[in-house]
Amino acid sequence: MPRRLNRRPRSDAPANSVLAALPRKAYLALLPGLAPVALVFGDVLYEPGEAIRDVYFPGRSVVSLLTVVDGHAALEVGLVGREGMVGIPLALGIGISPVRAVVQGAGSALQMSAARFRKAFETGLPVQRSLHRYTYALMAQITQTAACNRFHMVDERLARWLLMTRDRLCSGEFHLTHEFLSHMLGVRRVGVTEAALDLQERGLIDYSRGNIRILDHAGLEAASCSCYELVSDRAPASA
Repeated sequence: MPRRLNRRPRSDAPANSVLAALPRKAYLALLPGLAPVALVFGDVLYEPGEAIRDVYFPGRSVVSLLTVVDGHAALEVGLVGREGMVGIPLALGIGISPVRAVVQGAGSALQMSAARFRKAFETGLPVQRSLHRYTYALMAQITQTAACNRFHMVDERLARWLLMTRDRLCSGEFHLTHEFLSHMLGVRRVGVTEAALDLQERGLIDYSRGNIRILDHAGLEAASCSCYELVSDRAPASA
């Protein structure tokens, strides 16, 4: 589980866009209930059907939302980074997670208990507005991802996914294994290997022992399917 950090969150502009979009007074009202945590790669924050005990506002971290099929196979349906919040069902009045939430990119986040979040959401109109905008963007991302997984080639989907991860981590370098990528894209490991090799041979990425570095950002965007641009256009703007 996330490791709590022994410091208070800063009162200046937060790294998370949902929080940054709030008027300063509304953000400061939330501050006492926010705790800095370090999310570790592979940590499972929620399982399907389990109660949501905390929500997370990623800063320099990324969380994958996975749907579980037949109790074991998993497919990514959403990706949450600094633009959003993990635990969005609570903003819809639902306390149970429909997905598995797994840390895909290690880094910082702010954590708030479900009880404190419910109170803040129910009594704070600015919080509601910010999360309503983000909920729409997340729904658009999930819908587009479903279509992408069905209709686009694996190398295009991999390019799209790497770009989305880059945008959320604010970095073109990250660590991901073939096995993890196969879950994210819903393909066999050999399919991920072939797609990554294709992008590497085209000089777009460098991929060695799970370490990925984007070499040609413009080229990778050109190699991606149109889903990347569509989802990026629907992302909520920060304040």
